[in-house]
Amino acid sequence: MTAVTPERSINQRLDALARANEIRSQRAQLKRDLKASRISIQQLLAAPPTFVETAKVSDMLLAVPKYGRVKVNKILHTCRISPSKTIGGLSDRQRSELVTLLNRR
Repeated sequence: MTAVTPERSINQRLDALARANEIRSQRAQLKRDLKASRISIQQLLAAPPTFVETAKVSDMLLAVPKYGRVKVNKILHTCRISPSKTIGGLSDRQRSELVTLLNRR
């Protein structure tokens, strides 16, 4: 038995596309703000807006100046966070450990 996904109307598809484009635009602006230090990564992790909850933690960390792949992977490994973990999927322990570690840097 295979599950069949329900068909979507053209209006439903267009609405979903519009929502996805809006979220992508908001995330792009957020990454620019992180890069320009208008918002700190600690603030973002402590109180994430809804549009960023499905974004990967590693992607947001990479937007911070002087944080490359090696440093981001080391931080995630230290906090025992999977590289594919989303911001909304962080446990309270992971979130507080990550914010504490980033505050020390």
